[in-house]
Amino acid sequence: MRQLSKGRNVKLSGKNIRLNQLFKHRKRIFVLPLDHGVTIGPVQGLRDLPTLVEKVKDNVDAVVVHKGMVNQIADFIDSGLIVHLSASTALSPDPNRKEIVTSVYQSIKLGASAISVHINLGSSTEAEMLKDLGKTAELCEYWGMPLLAMMYVRDGTKESEYDPVKIKQAARVAEELGADIVKVNYTGTIESFSEVTDSVKIPVIIAGGPKMSSDEDLLKMISDSVKAGAKGVAIGRNVFQHEKPGLLSSQIRGILDSVT
Repeated sequence: MRQLSKGRNVKLSGKNIRLNQLFKHRKRIFVLPLDHGVTIGPVQGLRDLPTLVEKVKDNVDAVVVHKGMVNQIADFIDSGLIVHLSASTALSPDPNRKEIVTSVYQSIKLGASAISVHINLGSSTEAEMLKDLGKTAELCEYWGMPLLAMMYVRDGTKESEYDPVKIKQAARVAEELGADIVKVNYTGTIESFSEVTDSVKIPVIIAGGPKMSSDEDLLKMISDSVKAGAKGVAIGRNVFQHEKPGLLSSQIRGILDSVT
């Protein structure tokens, strides 16, 4: 028996082996989301994925991409591959509506180590996205694939996106519907985020969010989240739009490995 998440003993299975590989026996996971091109286009930092992955591969545990980008990074990736199933564009009249655009089975054929989906709670299409999350979780269980649920509160008010009470519910929704890891926004303080990490037994990781004004602010957020019980980070724009992504990813790795 191995204990892969607090309070839950589980037998070894394909899913748990893949989870171990993602965490690489480190204390915490560093995920680099690179799926933004569908949403906001080929912005600075996403125009040359192979070079970017080469710069950060020693520090990250997994990258998140859409299915069409896997071949571009296949020869450069040493870390885990998470194939993202959800998509919408900023050009849509309803960008918060995420649609499933590929399958768990296709992701496995592409060599995925895990699957990810994006859910916007509080949006007008919440029900459809929750249905997709539940069905995807069942398919991941069948195929032995870890599932990362990216859970956001998007009810039309900016405050809700960081509200500890609503973030706790978002994490719980992911756990109850079968996710293995949940990604949420950091709530702003160690005390409030401790409530989030204590509310579920699956690993909680934080989103990086919009590009921050300074590296110091980003690194402090990561350090505080870890002190509050976060099991890792999923930092995208703050890494791939940084002038020295290799250096910043090394600093993030250092915090994840050193904070007690």
